[in-house]
Amino acid sequence: MSTPFRPPLLLTRPRAGSERFAAQFRARMGADCPVLIAPLLETEPTGAELPAADALVLTSEQAVGPVAASALAGHPAFCVGERTAEVARKAGFSILGIAPDAVHLLELILAAPDPGLILHTRGNEAAMPLAERLTAAGRRAAEVIVYAQVPRPPSAEMRALLATPGPVLVPIFSPNSGKLLAAAARGARAELRLVAISENAAQTCTGLPATTLQIAARPDAEALLDALVALA
Repeated sequence: MSTPFRPPLLLTRPRAGSERFAAQFRARMGADCPVLIAPLLETEPTGAELPAADALVLTSEQAVGPVAASALAGHPAFCVGERTAEVARKAGFSILGIAPDAVHLLELILAAPDPGLILHTRGNEAAMPLAERLTAAGRRAAEVIVYAQVPRPPSAEMRALLATPGPVLVPIFSPNSGKLLAAAARGARAELRLVAISENAAQTCTGLPATTLQIAARPDAEALLDALVALA
C-alpha cells in the first residue's frame, strides 16, 4: 500500500524556534512528515545597556536572555504569549500579566495598577510602538532594543523546494517573516498553503503564489499548528 502524499512543511523562523515547532508538528502528523528548516532570519543580542526600571514588558522570548543577564533579572514583567511567559518564569521573572498580542497587552497594562517606570525590552522590529502608547496614556515608559533580527539568504534546499510545483505548508510567525518570505519566494512555482499568526503578518504575503492564505484563530503557535494540520 502506497504512503499518502503529505505536503512538506517549510519553516523560516530562527532555527531554535523552528526545531521546536517541527517537533510539535510531527507529534501531530507523524515522525515521517517532511519538514524543511530554512531560517530567513536569526536573532542576535545587541549588548545594549539597560536602565533602571520598576517593571518590564517582554513581547518575545528572545528578549528574556539579555534581560536575565542584567541588573533587571527577576523584575516583574508583562508578557506577550504563554511561551514568552514560560521562558521568563524559568529565568526567574515574576509575571504581572499575559496577553496574546501587543494590542491586548497595552489594554492589560493600562487596566492594572501603575507599577512605576515600565521598560519595553524588544527587538529591532516591533508590531506597535508600545512604550510610546503607554507614555501617551499617562504611564512612565521607555524602550531598549536588546536583540536584532538579522536576515539570512534562502538556502539552496529552500530555493529548490520553492521551484518545484506542488503544495508547501508555510506558517508566517510575524510581519517581518512574511516580508522575507515574499522576497525569497518571488517567482516560485510551488503552491504555498500559508497560515499567518495575525492580520498584519498576512498582509505581507499578498502577491505570493498561495493557494490558501489563512489567519490563525489565535496569535499563538498552537493555533498555527491547528490550521496547518487541517491543510496538510
